[in-house]
Amino acid sequence: MTEIAIVASGSRGDVQPYIALGRGLQAAGYRVRLLATDNFAPLATEAGLTFVGTGLSPEERVQTDAWREVLESGNFLRILAKMRQEMSAAADDLGRQMPPLLKGSDLILTGLAGLSGIFALGEAWQIPVIQAYVFPFTPTAAFATPLVPRLPLGRLLNRPSFHLTRQMFWQMSRTVDGATRRAAGLPAPGWWGPYRALDRQAVPVLYGYSAHVLPRPQDWPARYQVTGYWFLDEPADWQPPPALVDFLNAGEPPVYIGFGSMGSRNPQAAGQIALAALARSGQRGVLAAGWGGLKVTDVPATVQVIGALPHSWLFPRMGAVVHHGGAGTTAAAMRAGVPAVMVPFMGDQPFWGRRAADLGVGTQPIPRRQLTADNLARAITAAVTDRDLRRRAADLGERLREEDGVNRAVAVIRQFMPPQPAPKPAAPVLQRG
Repeated sequence: MTEIAIVASGSRGDVQPYIALGRGLQAAGYRVRLLATDNFAPLATEAGLTFVGTGLSPEERVQTDAWREVLESGNFLRILAKMRQEMSAAADDLGRQMPPLLKGSDLILTGLAGLSGIFALGEAWQIPVIQAYVFPFTPTAAFATPLVPRLPLGRLLNRPSFHLTRQMFWQMSRTVDGATRRAAGLPAPGWWGPYRALDRQAVPVLYGYSAHVLPRPQDWPARYQVTGYWFLDEPADWQPPPALVDFLNAGEPPVYIGFGSMGSRNPQAAGQIALAALARSGQRGVLAAGWGGLKVTDVPATVQVIGALPHSWLFPRMGAVVHHGGAGTTAAAMRAGVPAVMVPFMGDQPFWGRRAADLGVGTQPIPRRQLTADNLARAITAAVTDRDLRRRAADLGERLREEDGVNRAVAVIRQFMPPQPAPKPAAPVLQRG
């Protein structure tokens, strides 16, 4: 049986789409191994995948005061520098563990994690590789990279912006790439990274988002495919907490507020902003503590505090969704068909916030450093009362629910898979007589 190794990195919103894709590939008859940080073991095994842990959970890292300060700054260069520092410290360990984990794979599927030596191993060992991302990473003139603010001069700087950010990610990962190469007996990496080699080998690229949200650029080659989102729904036997069900049934749909993996140096202050905004807008609320972004005390009866719950179940039951704008949460909120209020912290989050506003399915994003109870209350009020906004959000949700991004991605992957060996014919049965 053909074996596919999926290498993923990041928070739950980054990794969960790869788990959904892995489950789709396994249902199509492939054997799938997911390589990710240790905290994703339950989610991957619950989806039926073979799981291989690669180390410390990012959740544990960002709970430190140093990480919270960096994340809350929203400064992308500071965040990359901090990531590079930590990756360099762990480079030798990461480099040693990766080659034996990938040996024997028939196909490697990976995104940003590929910069840590995965692309190099695939090329050296002649294992086919497919790139897979949940945000645009390959250059286009149609728009600027999601990882920078809006640029002047229109389309002129769009393509160079991708080259710049790809180099930033490469320089962050280069130490680990070098350690992986040394462990596998390969030459040291070049200064500019693997991008030219990926283009020279015509390595395919899959994008796990919807063309209804961001149309596919016309200047991308045919091997760059936008498949639709890779959603991982809750298991069929999953049951919500009874207290939450009672709360939802007791009144109008509440407003969800949660910032996912984004921590805060003062989660109590963020929690008070959330409670005050709900009170001023006259809305009931569901608050998700996440990784420490929100903490609340003296919670009123109109607010329910929850832990991690499947967005696929929760969001359709909300009146609006206030979140940080991560790619995975953005996708879940849009599919639910409810308006969004995005409070971006960093990275591609401002891009998805602007995109939701441009599509008319979300309010104008509120940068985290500008968040107050007053401006959040105004945005919540608009999200729950603007009929046109709600209609557009519902229409987009219906279109996204009609897509099947996982199966479309599986169909594309089949086109690039090496042929599976034909089964050996059974030995003839000899009759005695």
